[in-house]
Amino acid sequence: MTPVILLAAEKESAEVTDWAARIGWVVGLALFVALVYWLMREGWKWRGTLQSDLPELLTAPDEPGEARLSMGGRYHGSTTAGQWLDRIVAHGLGTRSRVELTLTDAGLDVVRPGATDFFVPVDALREARLDKGIAGKVLTEGGLLVVTWEHGGKLLDSGFRSDHAAEHNEWVETLNQMINTTETEGAR
Repeated sequence: MTPVILLAAEKESAEVTDWAARIGWVVGLALFVALVYWLMREGWKWRGTLQSDLPELLTAPDEPGEARLSMGGRYHGSTTAGQWLDRIVAHGLGTRSRVELTLTDAGLDVVRPGATDFFVPVDALREARLDKGIAGKVLTEGGLLVVTWEHGGKLLDSGFRSDHAAEHNEWVETLNQMINTTETEGAR
């Protein structure tokens, strides 16, 4: 044989793609991702069932009084007080959303477009502080306004972040003054 014929005989054709195997892997991966999302959704619903003893959220009174403070920002969720990873999902408290907070002499009005609004009466407020995180959201030190309040005999922490973080300190001071005043008047 001549050298040219030998070279042509040794040359192999390009590898053929096995489309059936590739499609099988893609479908298998898509099914796995769908299963994981379904399990996460079921876990969220189960957590809501476990927290079903929490009563319905209060709504703002018709005459809440004059606004002491107001703030626009984000609501990051509510947790069991002191346990920043134990998210409360009952009654929509686990849903993140935009928020408009208004503090009046009657309490704290939390208006959330696209989610359930709620109202915290002044006698249910327990503490306000700056913190760095709440379930699923971690910020820089002092980047989150956390309000502790009581609902249905359970203490809850709700996390808010203002569009203007400089407002947080004023909110903490004003809320804690209101809480101390209410406790002093209640002790009489």
